[in-house]
Amino acid sequence: MSNELSGRIAIISGASSGIGEALARAIVLRGGSVVINARRAERLDALAEQLGPGRAVCVPGDAAEQRTIDALFDSAQRAFGRAADAVIVNAGRGLAGSLTTSDQTQWDEMFRTNYLGAARLMRSAADRLVRSLDPNPEGEAGKAGPWLSRPRDVVVIGSSVGRNISPFSSMYGSTKFAVHALAEALRREIGPRGIRVTTIEPAIVASEFQSVAGYDHGTFGAFMDRIGPVLMPDDVARTIAFAIAQPAHVHLNNIALRPTRQDYP
Repeated sequence: MSNELSGRIAIISGASSGIGEALARAIVLRGGSVVINARRAERLDALAEQLGPGRAVCVPGDAAEQRTIDALFDSAQRAFGRAADAVIVNAGRGLAGSLTTSDQTQWDEMFRTNYLGAARLMRSAADRLVRSLDPNPEGEAGKAGPWLSRPRDVVVIGSSVGRNISPFSSMYGSTKFAVHALAEALRREIGPRGIRVTTIEPAIVASEFQSVAGYDHGTFGAFMDRIGPVLMPDDVARTIAFAIAQPAHVHLNNIALRPTRQDYP
């Protein structure tokens, strides 16, 4: 166990599996504490128990709802005695198919989760983090100040198909394309105040994501075999932990991860 994230408090949405679960483990392993969210309360409870007493707080619920988002920040304050200083916008879902072939009945829910939910969490994170630094959010940011004492991070999980739109998942990719734009705009807005906004763009990561998204096991499995070994959730979590462990004046603001042999997307 290292202590490079000692004292950090991270909110993680979508933490019951995949990247979110791996990241909760990675942060605690490095000395931090976490507030974890997902719809599946029993999965959160099991993860919190594994992470150890006093290291994790569970907030089950729909991450796209403002009341759940508010509960995440309030729970961090109550449990750990101060505000969270890292917010990982991870909750999301995939959808197989293009504009012309994907299941249209799932579009609204995917957009709500991947875009509107992410936007609400990013907005709340920006508001809380800015106010934790300066009670006057309209004030001018200086070269030195409270922001140098402790890093403050918003990390947004995007996707390689949000940058390189691919026909096999173009509806999903379009939601990540939009989230990338929001994250970069937010970085330009609150970065001058000392708050880092980082976009992580993973390519193929082996998890339950593919089955939930409805990818054909045979075709997509063959693709994964051809470019493998593919990324694992721990690979992405390790990268995020490294990014947020940097000194407050250092910012890895956009990171793309691919399996070495994945050429596209």
